This record gives sequence, C-alpha cells and structure tokens, in this order.
Amino acid sequence: KSQSVNHGLESGLSQASIKILLILFSSLLALPVLFQKQLKDEEAEEGAVVKFRCELTKDNAAVEWRKGTMELFPCAKYEIKLSGCTAELVIHNIEPEDA
Repeated sequence: KSQSVNHGLESGLSQASIKILLILFSSLLALPVLFQKQLKDEEAEEGAVVKFRCELTKDNAAVEWRKGTMELFPCAKYEIKLSGCTAELVIHNIEPEDA
C-alpha cells in the first residue's frame, strides 16, 4: 500500500509540474508586440488637435503612451484609443510644451 500511495503522490506532483512548465513555456513563446507601422512626426499650430497613430502586430495589446518618462493618461488633453491592432493618441489644444 505504501508503494501505491507514493506512486499517487509522485504522479500528482509530476502532473502539477507539467502544468507549471506548460504555462511557463507558453508564456516564453508568446511573441512580443512590435510596430507594424511606426509613428510619424506631426506638425501643428498652437491650439490645434494632433493625432498619432501606430499599428501593432497584436490585437488589443497593452499600450503606454509617454512623453519622455511621463506616462500619459486619458483626460481632457489626451484621448487614448485602441482598436484591434491600431493604437491612437489624440492631443487636444496643442501648446509649445507638447513638443
């Protein structure tokens, strides 16, 4: 009986180990999100609205928009959109500080 109990524990542990390894392996195989179409520089007059758009290699990927080290969040100034593989940042009321 002790052999069957040990065998049961061993197979249970190895099944859990296999599940963990599969999860780790699948996360390692996950392809990184890359730019399919890069951002372009935009010029605008003060007070205008500017749109920055890029296309990514994955649908609905997590996107962070930054100005230098500062992350931008949706507000009256910044509109952030994500639709499928297209990410867009709209900046309202452009000012010289936005450059």
